[in-house]
Amino acid sequence: MEFGNATWGFRELPLEEQLKITRGMGLGILELGIANAPGDLALSAGEAQIREVRDLYQSYGVRLRYGSTGNDFTTGDRTDLKKLKRVCDLCQKLGIEYLRIFSGFSPVGEVTGERWDNMIACLKEADAYARTKGVYLVIETHGGVRSFADGVEHFMSTSSQPETLYRMLGELPDTVKVNFDPANLWAVGIQHPEEVYEACRERVAMVHLKDFAPLPSGHLRPAACGESRMDWKKILTALKDYEGAALFEYENPEDVAEGSRRCYEYIMEWMDA
Repeated sequence: MEFGNATWGFRELPLEEQLKITRGMGLGILELGIANAPGDLALSAGEAQIREVRDLYQSYGVRLRYGSTGNDFTTGDRTDLKKLKRVCDLCQKLGIEYLRIFSGFSPVGEVTGERWDNMIACLKEADAYARTKGVYLVIETHGGVRSFADGVEHFMSTSSQPETLYRMLGELPDTVKVNFDPANLWAVGIQHPEEVYEACRERVAMVHLKDFAPLPSGHLRPAACGESRMDWKKILTALKDYEGAALFEYENPEDVAEGSRRCYEYIMEWMDA
């Protein structure tokens, strides 16, 4: 595995600060957020800004190979398709090879019939366009999220329910990849996320490493690796031969530097055991 940092927890920090933290952890990969969080690279970025981003990564010795954006193809419309194509244009100019995306966040039971067909059609069209730009689309195993005063609740979406995830991959070209996020699967009630990895391991191009701590209310608090009852030993055993990027995604922006380090230290303990 090649370790690095994912972008979501860093969403309130300037890019250079994200790079400083990543390099300070001894890591050589930082996912770049594009048109998702407020501080991300904007869709309107021009050549000067693109060059500045590339130069920043180079100056810190961090690889610019992975990016992420936000989209939802489960709503029944095609609104995000134009945006995703523009993001792929930017990825080509930045040298990004893998773009993390989503199938969408609607409850899985609502995405049937025409809505399912529309989701698949959008993903196919986006993939065909991405390949002309040298970019692989990588769908995250991510449920829908409801926010509460004390935490969050995740619910099944098309990419977090194993049956619909496998169906989706069966209907999409092999060029569409998977970002395996075991904590997201655990959060929607999947007791053995490693089984999902085993079922689609040939399509996994990225992995996210984080956790969710259970609260007395039944809600979840984004947390560092090891703070839930998820069986990390089984997950890391399943991943032992995985050779792609494994990115720490501690989600709380208020202490993301410290939390990301706790994730790193926890995983390294297991890797060295």
